[in-house]
Amino acid sequence: MSRRPLAALAVAASASLLLVACAGGGGGATEASGDYVTEGKFTIGTGEPAYYPWVQDDAPESGQGFEAAVAYAVAEELGFAKDDVVWVRTTFDQAIAPGPKDFDVNLQQFSITPERAESVDFSSPYYETTQVVITVEDSPAASATSIADLQGLLVGAQTGTTSLDAVEQVIAPTAGAQVFNTNDDAKLALQNGQVDAIVVDLPTAFYLTGVELEGGTIVGQLPATTGGDEFGFVLEKDSPLTADVTAAVDALRADGTLDELAAEWLGGDDAAPELE
Repeated sequence: MSRRPLAALAVAASASLLLVACAGGGGGATEASGDYVTEGKFTIGTGEPAYYPWVQDDAPESGQGFEAAVAYAVAEELGFAKDDVVWVRTTFDQAIAPGPKDFDVNLQQFSITPERAESVDFSSPYYETTQVVITVEDSPAASATSIADLQGLLVGAQTGTTSLDAVEQVIAPTAGAQVFNTNDDAKLALQNGQVDAIVVDLPTAFYLTGVELEGGTIVGQLPATTGGDEFGFVLEKDSPLTADVTAAVDALRADGTLDELAAEWLGGDDAAPELE
């Protein structure tokens, strides 16, 4: 089913006020010009800085990086040209705090949770994380190619996370899971040789191995049996744009665009092969 560009509809609404009134007006973005922060523009928030592989070189306007590319794909689905996309910067906490927003949508790896949904709206998920084993080059875990190879090693994760569940339930190391208060503690233990490997979600794995860990390397993904965090666009609570943004994300999932962008920017199985 074809969709009229939402940016064009903002203009059409003012010219067809009587027709809209007779239609009963559902209050959606297709019927009102005031639903966007700036009329005729799609304002997208992200972090400062925004890190690779989500945004390349901290320049979301380039469309390079997974989240930057997804944002422009959603904008196009909504009927906006690339030149009509405006980027703003916020902290993570500012974006999910209650109250008015200076953006239409915001994306910086926001996990969809019931607690956050009390303060903001979420679109449907554009990405679901998996659990990943990471290590450093001089660790015995660096040569592991299977879950069995990891079971005799010291493997840890942050307490209270799906990552720790994965260590305990999927890897089941003979020495038991090594538990840490934070991912930073786990990272330091790995760097200092106190553990052989740690388990984190895929986004954290890319960041730790690419930025923070000297000689960091991804061993592989664990089978998707423990679930993962789902990332969604954040919108102001009860935003009239939520349904349209969700529809755009759903369309991109259905036609394979989200999978293609994930393979391009997050590396797919080549960057993090699944361990068996």
